[in-house]
Amino acid sequence: MRTLALRRSPPSLEATVALAVGAWLVAWFAEAPLSEWLAFSVLGLERGSHLGDAVAFFLLDVPKVLLLLLGIITVVTLIRGFFPPERVRAALAGRGTVAGSIAAAAFGIVTPFCSCSAVPLFIGFVEAGIPLGVTFAFLISSPMVNEVALVLLWGLFGPGIALVYMAAGLTVAIIGGLVIGRLGLERYVEDYVWALQGTGGAAIEIKLTWADRIRDAWAYTRDLVRRITPYLLVGIGIGAFIHGYAPTELVAAIGGRANPLAVPIVILIALPLYSNAAGTIPIVQALLGKGMPLGTTLAFMMAITAISLPEFIILRRVIRWQLIAVFATVVTIGVLLIGYLFNALIP
Repeated sequence: MRTLALRRSPPSLEATVALAVGAWLVAWFAEAPLSEWLAFSVLGLERGSHLGDAVAFFLLDVPKVLLLLLGIITVVTLIRGFFPPERVRAALAGRGTVAGSIAAAAFGIVTPFCSCSAVPLFIGFVEAGIPLGVTFAFLISSPMVNEVALVLLWGLFGPGIALVYMAAGLTVAIIGGLVIGRLGLERYVEDYVWALQGTGGAAIEIKLTWADRIRDAWAYTRDLVRRITPYLLVGIGIGAFIHGYAPTELVAAIGGRANPLAVPIVILIALPLYSNAAGTIPIVQALLGKGMPLGTTLAFMMAITAISLPEFIILRRVIRWQLIAVFATVVTIGVLLIGYLFNALIP
């Protein structure tokens, strides 16, 4: 008598998604009590001590941030899949400076890039005939206001601070693009870049099924988490140290409301640092917890992500130092104004 082996069919896409969502929700609600248990029961640290508070902060934030990235960024990436770079360039190419700068800043939120991709993006925009000011509106907005930072801010602090951050970043990007566009700085773009204008081929549109989009979004999210996890761990480690050890009086002396130079000081501190927006969130969380005003904290975060020395060095391949200096100056002034404005408006 011959036994027939039953072959199991793979789970459906709907079942896989439902299982993933359920696992994410269980992990989200379990991570806080688990981190407390690990810090104070397993490791035996004392509540209220410097070391105990620092370790508890680290153990709480690492899974929380990673869960936010894995879960919500997958959804955001699905939406972003409808805005590929080719479509963004095509949408911006036919607009004027004002409308183009506004649109470019908005597209920058859903089309993030790292410093290493600044050059190909710049060249691609020039190829499409997009004005220089519109291009810089995108280059400012994309690293400063991206979906990773928005998701983390929303998850850690709520929608209010996340929307304030988005509005501030968009304002700097739009005004920066308009200013650079009006200054007539095209002569500081390298000649070989202008020679490429109009040489780009027609974009090929590929039709994707929902299954393809979900797989692509998950693959992108996994790669993103893998690439930025070192920055996150460093950022969370710094945030944990500030949370546990930095005296509140020191934070207040450097970045508090009583110091009129707090905003430029934190920008100067941020200049040599390099991190993406996600890596700065835990530091922002710790600084706010120590009483640093929101405007000063936002200025610090924006300076790290938008006034990036590594990005300037990479951009030197396509633009000259004069244009980089104008770019850095315009963004720095914008970040200064944002810092002082929000310190004045939000107690």
